[in-house]
Formats: sequence, C-alpha cells, structure tokens
Amino acid sequence: MTRRVLALCTAAGLGIGLGLAALPAKAETFITVLTGGTSGVYYPLGVALSNVYGKALPGAKVTAQATKASVENLNLLQAGRGEIGFTLGDSLSDAWKGNEEVGFKQKLDKLRTIAAIYPNYIQIVAAKESGIKTLADLKGKRVSVGAPKSGTELNARAIFGAAGLTYKDFAKTEYLPFGESVDLIKNRQLDATLISAGLGVAAIKDLSSSQEITVVSIPADIVQKVGDAAYITETIPAGTYPGQTEAVPTAAVRNLLVSHSGVSDDAAYAMTRTLFENLDALAAAHVAAKQIKLDQTATQSPVPLHPGAIKYFKEKGLM
Repeated sequence: MTRRVLALCTAAGLGIGLGLAALPAKAETFITVLTGGTSGVYYPLGVALSNVYGKALPGAKVTAQATKASVENLNLLQAGRGEIGFTLGDSLSDAWKGNEEVGFKQKLDKLRTIAAIYPNYIQIVAAKESGIKTLADLKGKRVSVGAPKSGTELNARAIFGAAGLTYKDFAKTEYLPFGESVDLIKNRQLDATLISAGLGVAAIKDLSSSQEITVVSIPADIVQKVGDAAYITETIPAGTYPGQTEAVPTAAVRNLLVSHSGVSDDAAYAMTRTLFENLDALAAAHVAAKQIKLDQTATQSPVPLHPGAIKYFKEKGLM
C-alpha cells in the first residue's frame, strides 16, 4: 500500500534522545525502509536504520521491508510505496534515464537522493573444487548472476561483458538471490556466483565456513572496459572471508539511499541527519557501514539531492 509521510519534525528546536526535533503529538508518520534480500547487506543495515528512526522519531511508524533490492526499490519509491531505499549507483542512473532493458519502463523522475553511502564490492566466489581461478575460467561453468534485473545482475552483465563473456558462455545461468546461490554451490549444483554487496556479506561467510572457496579477481583493465564512471577499482582485503589469505582486486559501485519528491523536506532532513548522527549503530549491524562518511562523496549522485538532504549538507559545510 502507498505510504505517505504526513508530517515530520515541524516543531523545530525540541530536542529528543538522538538530537532531532520532536514530532507533533498527533502526527501520523510512516517511514518504510526498502532494503534487499535477507542474506545480503541492505537488509541488516535497513533494519538497523529503521530501529534508529524508530528511536529518534517518537510516534513514527517505521518498518524495514525485504525486497529484491535496487531496481525494485527504485520502482517502489517512484510509486510512493516507501520513503527511503537502498540502491546501487548504476541502477539509479538507469532509473533516472528510464532504461527499460534493465527494468525501468519510464524515467523515474520523482527520485531524490538522501546520501551516497558505502561502496558495493563485486565479489565473484567459486567453489575451489570447480577449478575456477580467473574470469575466463567461468566459461562452461554453472553460474548464478543474482536475482533478475537486480543491481547485482546489472553488475554481472557489465563485468562479464567487459571480460568478453555472455550468459550463453556458461553451462548454466541461474538468477538467484545470495542465499539461494550459496545453497546450490554447497550442494554442488552451481560452481560460482557473483554477489554485489558490502564486504563481509553473510552468504559468502556462510559458504567459506563450510567449504574452500576462491575469490575471483576482477583486474583493473576489465573495470575500465565497463565504460561507466560508476564502476571503480577496489580491493577485497585478505582475511575478509575464512580461508581467503590474499587480497583480491575487484570492482565496486557506490550505494546510495534514495527517497522521492513526495516526501516532505522536513522528513528528508530528519532522515539524513539521523543517518549521519547514528553511524555507530549502523556499523554495529554490519561492517560495511564503517565506510559511510560525512564528506563530499556523500553528496554525489546521478539524480538530484532531496531539498531536505541539501539543507543538512549545507549545515555541515559540504555544499
């Protein structure tokens, strides 16, 4: 059902436990946080964010909703069926352009950014017994590329395409969420999966705790061949997962928190301020949040910032 923020923080200057203005006593406020699959990073961070909002905004009805992540979240926000959601930067760019091929039937012109947050690392993980060590070794193997038209699957298209691979090159292509992909690798029904998430994703930890894995390198020249500024070179540090003894070069795409133009400026300001005043609580929920910084990178987005977010960033001297 459509949820609309009716009022938020209109009583300026009334301090509460986490430093935000109090809601009017009779305000009915709905904040739905759109996340991702339960075995990824968006979900635990979204739950933590909803808990922070619930404590900071007395009277607000805050919920975290599991979704298929980026593409679904952006379509739901355009329709007003949520107030804030997680997305990958390349998916957000496609939504703003109205790229129908990846799941946007029209330009999603109501989207407004709250903040750019942590980078999503594109992590290609294979069962060691599969013999896969490089991207080229994936040819003829059984691979999961993420839920259909999810941010992960869009990343898979881009990276494999840059490496000269198509889905037809695989012996079998599955379109599955993280947890299901890992389960099939455990059962020897798949050889590898591509997961786009923050470091330390639960599904990979689960897999690497039960069997030996190989984290496949994505070389810098492949990242450059993608031809999209949203893709940057990064490194998965040694020891990120059990049995991973060496650092692995990879690609990354920045995540963002996005709202829409139907959310009031006061509400967007409150959500932005609460986010950055409670980073410790988010980091306690998942290590990926340790990379969220209140600096210039937080203001960078392929779509306009929400006026409420702009107000906060101006207060902090970032705009």
